[in-house]
Amino acid sequence: MRRTLLLSFALATAGALALSGQTPGPGDLVHEPRVAVPMRDGVTLIADVWRPSREGRFPTLVYRTPYGRGRDLTEDSIFRKALARGYAVVSQDVRGRYDSGGEFNPYFQERHDGYDTIEWAARQPWSTGEIGTFGLSYPGAVQWLAAIEQPPHLKAMAPAMTFSTPRNFIYSGGLFDGSWIAWAWFNISPDARVRKNLEGPRTRKEAATAWDATRDRMQRTLPLSAMAELRDTAPWYYQWLSHPPEDAWWDAIDLRDKYDRVTAAVLNLSGWHDETYGPEGATTNFTGLIAARRADADPRTRLVMGPWVHGIPGPEDTKAGDRDFGPTSVIDYDELVLRWMDRYVRGIDNGVEGEPRVRAFVMGANRWREASAWPLPGTETQTLYLASAAREGQPGTLAPTPPAQPGGRSAFVSNPADPVTDPHEANTGPHDYAALAHRPDVLVWETAPLDRDLEAVGHITATIHLSCDAPDTDLWVKLYDVGPDGRALNLMSPGLDVLRASAREPGTRQLLDPGRVYALELRNLITGNAFTRGHRVRVLLSATFFPHFSRNLQTGLRETAESGETRRATITIHHDAEHPSRIVLPVMGQRP
Repeated sequence: MRRTLLLSFALATAGALALSGQTPGPGDLVHEPRVAVPMRDGVTLIADVWRPSREGRFPTLVYRTPYGRGRDLTEDSIFRKALARGYAVVSQDVRGRYDSGGEFNPYFQERHDGYDTIEWAARQPWSTGEIGTFGLSYPGAVQWLAAIEQPPHLKAMAPAMTFSTPRNFIYSGGLFDGSWIAWAWFNISPDARVRKNLEGPRTRKEAATAWDATRDRMQRTLPLSAMAELRDTAPWYYQWLSHPPEDAWWDAIDLRDKYDRVTAAVLNLSGWHDETYGPEGATTNFTGLIAARRADADPRTRLVMGPWVHGIPGPEDTKAGDRDFGPTSVIDYDELVLRWMDRYVRGIDNGVEGEPRVRAFVMGANRWREASAWPLPGTETQTLYLASAAREGQPGTLAPTPPAQPGGRSAFVSNPADPVTDPHEANTGPHDYAALAHRPDVLVWETAPLDRDLEAVGHITATIHLSCDAPDTDLWVKLYDVGPDGRALNLMSPGLDVLRASAREPGTRQLLDPGRVYALELRNLITGNAFTRGHRVRVLLSATFFPHFSRNLQTGLRETAESGETRRATITIHHDAEHPSRIVLPVMGQRP
């Protein structure tokens, strides 16, 4: 079963543990429940502590979660294995969640709280003072936010499937991430209602039942701030909406300028189809650390990129969505993390530092590439141009030679009130999106069938020349692997493949002059895929992809808090000698 981060990695009772395949006797472990951990501002957070019962001090692993520190033991074997290996484990509810005091303010609270928890653990009489942290999703983010505060006893961390910047996570490409509604509704609001004695769903099961009646209204409300269902349980959501992505307010939780502050060894892991954070966080954090530690013989950081959705696959999980990647795609996550901790927390010479710094799985070829750096050494570029006009239901040509004639253009009409919607919204991972090509509000370009394999691993860049008769719009650039059977499989989850036209210059907001042609560049379409012989590369352009991200009103006003009025817009894609719209693929090996 896939272990998602909607569940906590915490422990429950000693009688349920199985160390090395055996249930320990009552004296094998010490369990200290509901341990008070004081924060610098007087708030008390609650943790459970597990440790071997023998006398002595133990290297200590800290896990911090908003999902409930004792919710799911049976799937979380890493805790049992850590204890069997001789670690003490601290599992803590973050501030404002379950048994911990204070108010929950996602991400912004975790810098100081994480530091204080790590240093508290280092001072305990059962700890050697050597601390590691682990976890994925939000429990991965808390590790980074603590690490930039430089806790002196933090030796190693393993943040999986997490972020580098709120500008590519809470917002992405200038658009607000619509998945925060469901995240708050299912994961945060039930406990908040219990804590505040509010009416409404108080368990995840009750929230799921109520979701069916509230989902469409919550997702479609404009402006976003007019949606009232989270106001009492997630006030931070509305605060986020009041701060656009270019606001310096977000700098406090942006990691990208803070890698030189991090002293711990860092194991980065993510998946091409991670629908929550995407692969940008892991790749950006890895390259940022490499740059900050360029003078070190061992930069003490690694990158592992797999074909997964959000969560670590179990040993039987070879599929993601509709693709089966075979047994080579499986990793032993527990062993990967614990070997990292053994090396950099305990100082065991186990050879980790001599292993490849990068492992990237290539979908389609279904094999791993190992390398010393990211981007992968030996990567070349293959440029594919939008070479001919595309019309409704008729793809244009995607070709390796730039268009030579002037005047090439294709157009579609975008209506935010009737957006392009994801037919596979409820099922993450790769699926067949062939039907989208027949919508009137998208344009499609694709290659001829390939005469040899084309292996693309890394950051794909799209440069699209666009004009619009409205002051703003969004541009989605979606990449598909089209098989001989016509199936069009997506190669990444939504988020990195979109750019708001007014956010084309990072850190600023500049509306469009209607009719003027702009070059919009998307730099972070990240994947690892082999387009095999006989397949086609397809690019689909649209202005909406709902409900994953907010809809551009196309009026020039913001949909987050300013207005709910939408307008239609005609969007023209220019693809001629003067405006060579194109995608650039990072190609491994021989090109077709």
